[in-house]
Amino acid sequence: MAKYLASRSPEVSRQETEHKQLVRQLAPQGMVLLENNGVLPLSGPGEVALFGAGARHTVKGGTGSGDVNSREVVNVEQGLVNAGFRVLTGSWLDAYDARLAEARAEHRALLKQKKAEDPEAHFILLYFAHPFVNPETPEITQAVLQEAQTELAVYVLSRNSGEGKDRLAEKGDYLLSDREMEDLRLLRANYKKLVVLLNVGGVMDTAFLRELGADALLLMSQAGAGSGDAVADCLLGITPPSGRLTDTWPLNYSDYPTAATFGSNDGNTDVEEYSEGIFVGYRYFDSFGKDVAYPFGYGLDYTRYETEAGWVEADQYGVTAKVKVTNTGSYKGRHVVQLYVTPPAGGLEKPHQVLVGFAKTRLLDPGASQTLSISFPLKNMASYCPACASWVLEPGKYYLRLAGHSRSSRIVAAVEVPRRTVLEELKDLLPLQQELQELSRAGAAPISYPGEEAEMAAAPVCTLPCALVETQTAAYRADDSAPVKASDAPITMAQLLSGRFGPRDMAAQLSDEEQAALCVGSGGSQSVIGAASVSVPGAAGETVSLLLEERDVRPLILADGPAGLRLTPHFQADGEGNIVSGGGFFAAIAGLEGLDGGEAGEIPGDAIDYYQYCTAIPIATLIAQSWDTELARKLGRMVGAEMQKFGVSLWLAPGMNIHRNALCGRNFEYYSEDPLLSGLMAAADTIGVQSVPGVGTTPKHFACNNQEDNRNFTDSVVSLRALREIYLRGFEICVRSAQPMSIMTSYNLINGTHAANIRDLLTHILRDEWGFAGFVMTDWGTTGSGEMPTEGVNSTPSLCIEAGNDLIMPGGPGDHRDILAALKGETAHKLSRDSLVTCAARILTVIRDSHLYPDSRPWTARFGTEWFLAAE
Repeated sequence: MAKYLASRSPEVSRQETEHKQLVRQLAPQGMVLLENNGVLPLSGPGEVALFGAGARHTVKGGTGSGDVNSREVVNVEQGLVNAGFRVLTGSWLDAYDARLAEARAEHRALLKQKKAEDPEAHFILLYFAHPFVNPETPEITQAVLQEAQTELAVYVLSRNSGEGKDRLAEKGDYLLSDREMEDLRLLRANYKKLVVLLNVGGVMDTAFLRELGADALLLMSQAGAGSGDAVADCLLGITPPSGRLTDTWPLNYSDYPTAATFGSNDGNTDVEEYSEGIFVGYRYFDSFGKDVAYPFGYGLDYTRYETEAGWVEADQYGVTAKVKVTNTGSYKGRHVVQLYVTPPAGGLEKPHQVLVGFAKTRLLDPGASQTLSISFPLKNMASYCPACASWVLEPGKYYLRLAGHSRSSRIVAAVEVPRRTVLEELKDLLPLQQELQELSRAGAAPISYPGEEAEMAAAPVCTLPCALVETQTAAYRADDSAPVKASDAPITMAQLLSGRFGPRDMAAQLSDEEQAALCVGSGGSQSVIGAASVSVPGAAGETVSLLLEERDVRPLILADGPAGLRLTPHFQADGEGNIVSGGGFFAAIAGLEGLDGGEAGEIPGDAIDYYQYCTAIPIATLIAQSWDTELARKLGRMVGAEMQKFGVSLWLAPGMNIHRNALCGRNFEYYSEDPLLSGLMAAADTIGVQSVPGVGTTPKHFACNNQEDNRNFTDSVVSLRALREIYLRGFEICVRSAQPMSIMTSYNLINGTHAANIRDLLTHILRDEWGFAGFVMTDWGTTGSGEMPTEGVNSTPSLCIEAGNDLIMPGGPGDHRDILAALKGETAHKLSRDSLVTCAARILTVIRDSHLYPDSRPWTARFGTEWFLAAE
């Protein structure tokens, strides 16, 4: 009989209650107050006219594998009612409920029709191609206004997006719809106070909202299962919003340097030229002097702060700055201190300013102060030199800027670098395969302000002791061969745990078929995309159980993220432990019963009910908007505890691709346009998860998965400097700081080769340069395996192994066959046995150190951290 760790009680557990409360407490700290004329915080609960698509149907997070099947979602209406408000617009909200139910029925019928037209089509791909779009809200009539006579109106403007499809720069998506604008004009004219809540997962146009003159505009974002309670706490000042933007919000979508060519905007999704180079986000807008709606790092408070720079010092390792923050207003609050550096002009073109460090105060009462110490490594100021394949500090003054956001930065000190200083000597990797004309800031005027030159002249200077800086030189492996200890008897996991033999010793002893099976998901069998685990229903997949009986090599369980664990919340199993209900649906679209693989047959009388309710945490963008690494660590530890409870080994999170453009359909799963902020948040999240013994994270998607349209086959054409400084940098910080147990590669190509097939990326950069010690897995179906069909040339299984992509998920027989054929020299790409042994050994290492065996300890504790943000 299969043994499930799932609960057999449908009752809300103590852990579930505690985790929901934690999310409620933490979520407002990532909500961003964009506008406020003094109406917030509200003096107390009262009557409210509540409108908008998100009022009852609040979006907790995006769709696809990043969705979470939580027990409930506290919508905005429920949150306000729970806080004591009296909602006067029940009839209007009921009318929208009816309209939404009708639209969902029509959508389901459309998908069934498409399935009937093409019976071979996979239901996930159908859903991606035809995502559900919320219907237009009912008209706000005079009768509705008459029914809801009061002073305060709250409008919840919602957007949703998800895996497999990018957003559109059109009305109803990036832009407001005509109905939304009509509604808001009406509310502005009929209510004394108007508060607009942005229940969105990414950047959208705010031109009309600014023109409208709403009394307050709050980016509540998508805050997980407790969204409504959290936003009510925000509005009342119980937990004041203290978030800051992690993206630049432009005046117009066309202001992005990638606006004309991103994704399908130019009709070409096959090739994506990263022609903006290193000028991404505020690096572009600030360097080219572009006006913006809301700058990177921006956010208002209910109170005011005064910041005072203290001493700054630099040594051969990094820079430390002291900053005193005082709450000079009349409300409690938390302030984010941001440090930027303006580098000197030199042989390398550089952005006007770059974020190098940050810290957030504790909750300060009016009049209270706190002194923050912010330290950062020299590499945060450095540039990558493609000509010499090195990270360098060019000579000159590096001006340190203290800021509340990128447009408020003021010079407080300078670090003098007397001579060119090389921090790391690397290798020329990931070369371009075609010419790429990159953006240059030559002749462009950056942002400036009166008195800036005087600040430069008066800035206290500390000199970097260049002679003491030790240049690091990466050592690159020529092959994957290594000695092994032999044994006449089968090596077992007990011998690995005792230290008598190592993982490579066991891997080398396995047959070719066993090694290949270990590297192909659940042994090369067909799998259900998104729900391939049998041990933990709803988990995304698991590794092979082929070696369980003879060697006690137990399967790792892999579950989706990053907004919490995505598991089947309720399933049934018969007396023998076989699942009879609830285990086979792709969890994110479980409502599409009957479309594909619908459950049939009678439920046996001895069926046992099991429950796996997990906590939907805020989306990654909201977490990063907190600018609080400790908050990310707490949420990570919370997820780690749920992994331990339900038997999940690896969480397929955090998502950490760069917000290169606002239209990426999956931006909500990622942190920011800035790699430092992304890397430090991912590191904190990973440290939190991996503080729970034997469970780990899987940062994804490595790398350049910055669009969803044609994500399997789009070729990201990007320079090595842009890769090093922007798209790989966050992953580097996470790996060096937190040593995740695994990493997931992306679907797309990078400079002509699928990411999962690039040895430069997966072996030389990830392992040789950064010291990654875990294993690398593919995204699901990268090789065209399993049940998710693709059109085009997929990555090659044997080349995955040769590159250092150790595990192919979810795995199919074709993967297994290709690896064995390549091993025998029967394909165009001969696979060395040493490479296969190495990949198998890495998987065995993580299995050995996982929660699957007694006395496991936190994975991160096995490694020293190098880079984590030092702030107190």
